Amino acid sequence: MPTSPRTSHSDTIGEQLNIAESLCAQRGRRLTPIRRKVLELLLRHGRSLKAYELLDAMRAEHPGAAPPTVYRALDFLMDEGLIHRLDAVNAWTACQDAGGAPHDLLVVCTGCGAVAEVSDPAMSRQLAERVALTGFALVTHETEIRALCPQCQQKQSTDAGHHHHGHAH
Repeated sequence: MPTSPRTSHSDTIGEQLNIAESLCAQRGRRLTPIRRKVLELLLRHGRSLKAYELLDAMRAEHPGAAPPTVYRALDFLMDEGLIHRLDAVNAWTACQDAGGAPHDLLVVCTGCGAVAEVSDPAMSRQLAERVALTGFALVTHETEIRALCPQCQQKQSTDAGHHHHGHAH
């Protein structure tokens, strides 16, 4: 039975929430309503969100939501591998493939916070080996790569075209 794009997007989110719930259950952990809501908001926005954006979105439905509640939910979701913490933009994003193959590279747009998940075990192994040569050891299996998404590249080149104010050298 064909579905419209709108229902397929919410179906996908429902599916991802069900996967998250069963992953937690398998590990003897509980995806409480608050944790589920935080994950749902991240999935629904389809990009990374800063803590205050998440708090505002939570308060729209749970007026009493407090920062510690949101941070505890984020910590839980991170521990369970359901979301990623992005240092590049100081935000969080939902893991798009929590039940699938692990991905080791997160390409983060520093313009809008969009994220692409990439898996390249060979490259990550090489990176870990290079780091080991310095005497350091990687503390996470994910590497963030700061980049500009196609929309932000487009915007930047459009903006650049409007800023021809001759600078004296």
